[in-house]
Amino acid sequence: MLRVASYLIVFAWLALAILGFFIGEDANNVHLNSFLSGPSYQAWLGSDELGRPVLQRVALGAQTSLFVAVGVVFFSAIIGTTIGVISGYLGGWTDRIITKIIDVFLAFPGLLLAIALAAILGPGIENVVFALVVVGWVGYARLSRAQTMSIRHREHILAARSLAVPTPIMLYRHVLPLILAPLGVEATFGIAGAVISEAGLSFLGLGVQPPEASWGSMIKEGTRYLLVAPHLVLAPGIALMMVVLAVNLIGDQWRDYLDVKTRSTK
Repeated sequence: MLRVASYLIVFAWLALAILGFFIGEDANNVHLNSFLSGPSYQAWLGSDELGRPVLQRVALGAQTSLFVAVGVVFFSAIIGTTIGVISGYLGGWTDRIITKIIDVFLAFPGLLLAIALAAILGPGIENVVFALVVVGWVGYARLSRAQTMSIRHREHILAARSLAVPTPIMLYRHVLPLILAPLGVEATFGIAGAVISEAGLSFLGLGVQPPEASWGSMIKEGTRYLLVAPHLVLAPGIALMMVVLAVNLIGDQWRDYLDVKTRSTK
């Protein structure tokens, strides 16, 4: 039941993000006659301090979070996996140098480093993605390096090496397919981390800027009216919590399924 609920929440997240393309600028139109109004038939989740429908703003926030999550995970996985596989396969001084670089990045708290980069680059969704990618590639590099080192001496890889198969083809055909499963699990947790990080940066004013919508900025704006209009915080806050929780649960389920020690034999 919990598994089905997790997938339904993620599906609803994707549906809201797609719905955001059809909303357009309607969610940014100001209606002062609906100032801080509660839920009604016209606005199911009420209206904000400018009379804008909260439901449509939540949909645009879902679109923002999905764009950031996909962008961050995609680029982080490509960069980190490439660096990690090369490091683990070649070994030697190449591995030592890359490991030291990874250690340097791990010495800084990830979110604080992202905040510093976002502050330097300025607000904007592209800068948020760049800042989170700079922080996020390290996890994929560590995981892919460890996985590559555990399989680089297997028979089929040694056989391909003895046949003088070029290293890029070796890595692409014989190494990468064997490490995709744990990387996929890492990507699910990366999606949840990117969503919560984007919301945090937007809450601090370093993410998307008005009138663009973000769950983090909606929560920030709603805190000023928390006592008179709690729906301004509850709607994006619950959406953020449910998405992050659902993605993490899906990641846990995939990890348990791929672990032969805990997989059910039924």
